[in-house]
Amino acid sequence: MFDEKLIATIKATLVEHEETIAVAESVTSGLLQSAFASAENASLFFQGGITTYNLGQKARHLNVEPIHALTNNCVSEKIAEQMALNVSVMFHSDWGIAVTGYASPVPESGNKLFAYYSIVFKNEILKTARLEPEKMEPEEVQRFYIEEILKQFHKIIVKESEK
Repeated sequence: MFDEKLIATIKATLVEHEETIAVAESVTSGLLQSAFASAENASLFFQGGITTYNLGQKARHLNVEPIHALTNNCVSEKIAEQMALNVSVMFHSDWGIAVTGYASPVPESGNKLFAYYSIVFKNEILKTARLEPEKMEPEEVQRFYIEEILKQFHKIIVKESEK
């Protein structure tokens, strides 16, 4: 289901540098957590994650600012960043990744498909971006988001490990 080679490479890099990761998700329904958990000996680098769908849970568990979240249906760059920063604090991890968005067209999204993700390292936001998949089935959209985030995360950890 996931790119096992990419996940194994990410795992090897994190383990080599004794770094850990935690994940906060909405639109991907825990699939990013599942991707990391699928790695052999995942507990060596994967601290865990949380899936929050609504404003109440994002505010309660991930300290997302509720007024901004309400005006953006919990989908914005700022929300993704707050989720990533706070999940790394919650799980005491070096890295945090968060994703929030839409897997199917709904009126709140202007009937468009998009998501924002953010990657943080030691409380520093390294990347926040918007993903816009082609029209697909919701499961394919979720898989697209996961694949793109994993690719971007891999690029970032390779770059960070070269420092």
